[in-house]
Amino acid sequence: MYFQPTQRELQLKWRIDGVLKPIGSVPQEVAGNVVVRLKVLARLLTYQTRLPQEGRISQGEFSHDIRVSTFPTVFGEKVVARLLPTGEPSYARVGDLGLPPKVVDAVVIALSQTSGALLIVGPAGSGKTTTAYACLREIVACSRSQRNIVSMEDPVEKIIDQVAQSEVAEPVGFDLTSGLRSLVRQDPDVIFVGEIRDPATASIAFQAALTGQLVITTFHAPDTVTAISRLADMGVPHYVLRSAINCAVAQQLVRRLCDCASPFYENDSDTAKNESNLGLSVDRWRVQQGCPTCLQTGYQGRQLTAELLDLGVSEIASKIQAGTDAHALRAIALTHGMKSLYQQTTELIRAGTTSPAEVVQVFGLSNSQAVLGPIEAR
Repeated sequence: MYFQPTQRELQLKWRIDGVLKPIGSVPQEVAGNVVVRLKVLARLLTYQTRLPQEGRISQGEFSHDIRVSTFPTVFGEKVVARLLPTGEPSYARVGDLGLPPKVVDAVVIALSQTSGALLIVGPAGSGKTTTAYACLREIVACSRSQRNIVSMEDPVEKIIDQVAQSEVAEPVGFDLTSGLRSLVRQDPDVIFVGEIRDPATASIAFQAALTGQLVITTFHAPDTVTAISRLADMGVPHYVLRSAINCAVAQQLVRRLCDCASPFYENDSDTAKNESNLGLSVDRWRVQQGCPTCLQTGYQGRQLTAELLDLGVSEIASKIQAGTDAHALRAIALTHGMKSLYQQTTELIRAGTTSPAEVVQVFGLSNSQAVLGPIEAR
């Protein structure tokens, strides 16, 4: 939930299936009291209004904890409250995530290894941490608690049984890099690095993957081959990428159409002339409408879509070591059976699961050639 201060009021917004929706406002004269109460519940300093703060509201018997983040603006403090489920997870294991079967099989095989890295990539809000936590539970269940599993996170979003989780505390000098450097001396079998953000973290994580630890980590990138390219740009040598990474999984979430969506449109119909497919190369699709059930959004719930880059394929691995650019690497991976995010999403459109408008909104027109495929000039 978002508490956004303006000159006249405190606006309230709720993110539903990844999209912000206004839900109301609080008058300016009581807005400060709302923010202060949230800070008290989160055990934050109420008198500190000029610096960002982070805290947590523990709900006890309720099904969610709430992570609270404050940030100063010209009209007061903005507050973002994020719900964190505390009960039994809906996506406990890798097979529960809704990943394509081929991706599930590859991930499970990667998690059974004793060294190497599983790289989970995607933009913010694509469910990378949920996937990583499912991987940790998979290892715990399959190893029968016989592997020393540790993590370095910022922040810890969910407590995982049998995993020694550590959280960054930068005010006391315990940052991601220094924490990870000490963590590798704790005789770990499996290391979860919450996110690779800088060259130092990348260097330590991949060095651990090369020296006998299984490393699970996340990285911000729109697809797998772009992730490899960006890591190389950060200074990770190509031979390290080729040797350390077992496989890379890129994922994204798209909203599912509500039952109120239009019937299927075909490319040869009159509707196609209205370009309701937004120029995507699909031959059939449905369009969102809106009803009381879906709060007039046209969507209910989200669907995970993912692509797999398998570095166990010798040609892919050798091209990475040779420093092949992302465009050429993607073409090679496709010839070896990689199903791209574009192929995944167009299949969802053809099946009536999501709409062309949602795909363009999620991926953006700028990624049309790399991820979405051709979009006709209009």
